Amino acid sequence: MEAKKKKRQSSQYDKIFKENIEAVISSIMENVLEITAVSMEELPDDIQHTKERKPDVLKKVTDTKGDTFVLQIEFQVRDEPEMVYRMLEYYGMLERKYKTPVRQFVIFLGSDNPKMPTELDRERLKFSFPLVSLSTLDYHIFLNSDKPEEIILGILANFKGENPEDALKQILVRIKETTKGDFSLNRYFNQLRVLAQLCNLELNLKNAMDSIAEYIKEERDVLYLRGQEREQMKFVKNLLTETDFSLDKIAKVAGVAVDFVKSVQRQLTVK
Repeated sequence: MEAKKKKRQSSQYDKIFKENIEAVISSIMENVLEITAVSMEELPDDIQHTKERKPDVLKKVTDTKGDTFVLQIEFQVRDEPEMVYRMLEYYGMLERKYKTPVRQFVIFLGSDNPKMPTELDRERLKFSFPLVSLSTLDYHIFLNSDKPEEIILGILANFKGENPEDALKQILVRIKETTKGDFSLNRYFNQLRVLAQLCNLELNLKNAMDSIAEYIKEERDVLYLRGQEREQMKFVKNLLTETDFSLDKIAKVAGVAVDFVKSVQRQLTVK
């Protein structure tokens, strides 16, 4: 039962990163992997049809130094003891197919310190890959982004001694500030709930969401009222220009005050 739960959770995490990766890959490369690309090309991920898994990220990159290479990134939820063998298999296939230098990275998403081996040292083979743990990075790297897909990654980073609920409130507010529409906002909040399970922050996130709920409601109310006022203004303008109704009748039909009608009329006159 526990194995099924972990498998289901893992597929949820994979889904989030597949949905968001294109929006955040450039920033992850620059801020996490220290790669600044001047050009980037998507590569087909079917390097071998019999492989159980496809690479999470596979791109041909040219950086600011003029170096061109194949970039492979894997996002890993579990501390996988045999990850080094999987990366070695990928390396061989990518090197053979593209005849281009290959740079590989594994980004660990869990809150624990990963123990997976990252190198092989044999008599006739030496191989290694960089392992980056998001939990060691300052969450402000993601908080300061203007992309909600990137901001949500802050929950997996290091809060640098801040109270978790205070840090989560900042993440929630930034997501709200950078998201357009309730549908997208709910999507990112749901993704945040899923990621909270990775670092055992479900309760902290719930408390943080409860504490900013009133702020979000108030802002939505203001936006709604602004939208409603715009529609009323449009309706009154049409009545003023397309009918010979009196100001009192227009106010009654539109459901607004006479002063509001007069204000719209003045705007039309100025124009």
